Amino acid sequence: MQSIENYKAVFEQYLSQGHFTQEPQRLYEPVNYILRLGGKRLRPLLALMSYHVFADDFRKALPVAMAVELFHNFSLIHDDIMDEAPLRRGNPTVHSHFGLNAGILSGDVMLIYAQQYLLDAGDPTLSARLLKSFNRCAIQVCEGQQWDVDFERMNTVSIPQYLHMIEYKTAVLLACSLEMGAMTAGASDSDLHHLYEFGRKLGIAFQLQDDILDSFGDAGKFGKKAGGDIVQNKKTFLILKALELANATDKATLLRLMSTPTSNEQTKIHEVTTILRELKVPILAKEERNDYHRQAIEHLDQVSAPGDRKLALYQLAAFLLDRDI
Repeated sequence: MQSIENYKAVFEQYLSQGHFTQEPQRLYEPVNYILRLGGKRLRPLLALMSYHVFADDFRKALPVAMAVELFHNFSLIHDDIMDEAPLRRGNPTVHSHFGLNAGILSGDVMLIYAQQYLLDAGDPTLSARLLKSFNRCAIQVCEGQQWDVDFERMNTVSIPQYLHMIEYKTAVLLACSLEMGAMTAGASDSDLHHLYEFGRKLGIAFQLQDDILDSFGDAGKFGKKAGGDIVQNKKTFLILKALELANATDKATLLRLMSTPTSNEQTKIHEVTTILRELKVPILAKEERNDYHRQAIEHLDQVSAPGDRKLALYQLAAFLLDRDI
């Protein structure tokens, strides 16, 4: 049985083989730059693990793992441009370091190469199935990003709308990674369905955990400024749940705090998190997260493979729920 770290080591070794050393250098240097910044490598790990549920040599899924990692990082480059973000994983973002044009063009070539790796992942029939799954996912990620942008201008966002947005922006790529890894190993349609739903539910739980950590996590461990979502007036699950539960006075205060800029970020964060705690929103958010996690595990239980074959996926799901980073 492979450990999570073993899967990651195999992927990191594959990634280090110099995939983008060709000319022009100014096109490919930003690609190598963002790939070297690291990260959890969650999506390629899911592709390798889901392949290994059904077949032994999971290295055959490395092209699929590479495709989803390229797409994920492409989306980060373009998200950072849209958000005018200066930092990514503690380092200058691609557009900050190399310029706006480089961010756009290098991101574009990553998207194209993601599709090329899927074409190289198997015979034409398999490649066509992989591309169909990938393209459906890519469209949904773009739709989720647009909803996220739209929500910034909307006065009222419902919790179902928010959950649908994070499903598309975050969860579907986790689900697609699992689906394509298992597809490459020849999994049945039923198993593909359950692995996809496992990833979709797990992805929503993953984002809810991010929401909780952003406001109430240890900034030193989480790697982001505590309360960053609050400072940016983001309509996260926590804020939307608080608006749903608050009395008229607290709701008015929260709406004022979350709709105006401030010169004193720490005071704003303190006032907002105080209201959230008084309404027990962190507890309710954890309950929502746990419910999606439970639904994810129920789907993984239905995958027709021995328990030891699925152990790494169970372990990863537990880590994502309990993590403080």
